[in-house]
Amino acid sequence: FSGKSVGIVGLGRIGSAIAKRAEAFNCSISYHSRSKKPNTNYKYYSNIVDLAADCQILFVACALTEETHHIINRKVIDALGPKGILINIGRGAHVDEPELVSALLEGRLGGAGLDVYENEPNVPEQLFSLENIVLVPHVGSDTEETSKAMADLVISNLEAHFKCKPLLTPVL
Repeated sequence: FSGKSVGIVGLGRIGSAIAKRAEAFNCSISYHSRSKKPNTNYKYYSNIVDLAADCQILFVACALTEETHHIINRKVIDALGPKGILINIGRGAHVDEPELVSALLEGRLGGAGLDVYENEPNVPEQLFSLENIVLVPHVGSDTEETSKAMADLVISNLEAHFKCKPLLTPVL
């Protein structure tokens, strides 16, 4: 990881945290987001294919929207190339999974790390036999601290509801 060029799709809270950690490993960092972020020294790419072509490791950490559904497609994977690594910690539907499977089987992509899958909990059977992929169940954020924070938020929302106050995280 040290000294590699890292691309991040989505420079929000999680993408920024990834960038901060990558900086500690002397990685050059670039990103793709809906718009250029102010107050950052990272290189911005308005085109995700150009970002993929210019990095060795591509992290996907953006929100899932109509625009980001299958944002990682054949063009992006081919731009990342046979030595590139794709890490998806966002949502499974960010990646065109059949295309990812083909690219890994054919050697068009160097490797991948997946914490999320397009049809969770189902994982494409072909991925289990590959040596160029790391598969983990969707536990990337399941730390003791995160679990406690989620439980505290539920309690705070329940308290607000029963006190007829606005919810902290209303569902619209």
